[in-house]
Amino acid sequence: MALPEAAPDQAVPSFSRTLADHGLPRVRRGAVTTLQVNVGRLCNLACHHCHVEAGPSRTEVMDGAVAQRIVEVLERNPSLDTLDLTGGAPELNPHFRHLVTAARRMGRQVIDRCNLTVLLEPGQDDLAEFLAAHGVTVVASLPCYLQDNVDKQRGRGTYDASIEALGRLNALGYGRPGSPLGLDLVYNPLGASLPPAQAALERQYREELMRRFGIEFRRLLTITNMPIRRFAAVLAREQQHAAYMSLLVNHFNPATVPGLMCRSLVSVGWDGRLYDCDFNLMLELPLGAGTRTGTRTIADLASVDVLAGQPVAVGGHCHGCTAGAGSSCSGSLA
Repeated sequence: MALPEAAPDQAVPSFSRTLADHGLPRVRRGAVTTLQVNVGRLCNLACHHCHVEAGPSRTEVMDGAVAQRIVEVLERNPSLDTLDLTGGAPELNPHFRHLVTAARRMGRQVIDRCNLTVLLEPGQDDLAEFLAAHGVTVVASLPCYLQDNVDKQRGRGTYDASIEALGRLNALGYGRPGSPLGLDLVYNPLGASLPPAQAALERQYREELMRRFGIEFRRLLTITNMPIRRFAAVLAREQQHAAYMSLLVNHFNPATVPGLMCRSLVSVGWDGRLYDCDFNLMLELPLGAGTRTGTRTIADLASVDVLAGQPVAVGGHCHGCTAGAGSSCSGSLA
């Protein structure tokens, strides 16, 4: 019996069919080691490629009860070695620092998916110091090392603010050789194309940012733009949706499937509901597409062990994670 998929959108091909055509079984989760938490859609930016449709006027924000339940789940599940905080701008959630402090006290790795400019926002003057003091890994969006491309995708002035923020992080030790403070940069294509080779692009970033600003970082992660929400609307408006989906499907790479991030994480929405990934969250595609497990919210989740071996809900958008070198929250997969 075929695993249920997200509702078809503009003739998006079936991901289950793509897997079957390549002789691959349905995607199932292995051991869960990462709790990825979307603390809300509130953000100081409104980027064109944002699959969350985040922005300054969004009101979806995780409350204290859900945040506390996340802390309890971490306490009861030592196999969860990573708390991955995303948004929106996760730092704008009033419970962000509590989540960070509690997880680090337990010895868990904490990842902050940061847009950089939030470090310059009013009321966030000590944010960089807070992140450094707690050993938080910063995964920072910088979609190009050139100003025009960044400002076009993220808004005028974003590039200069991002460079200033990177300078602050470097001054605290982030991204420096031998430093325990990890600073990774994230590249997204400007439009309807696949990212270039990650290693080659990382060399370009490293050379340009050092030459022009003296900025250092640990790694560059290339991430494919997902054809959902705001970016899907851009594709539709520019009449590129069908062409982009064809690009993703035609570049399906079977070698990326074993490393899909949904195999080792579970995603928690701002309202506490559980999903197989942050993309499924935005499509409101429930955990496992409603199969087997009765676990539906963080309040139901006593042990992440019950999720191991369960099928993952898939849809046409999954072609974005498996095209070319693949794409995940940790960059390319192949």
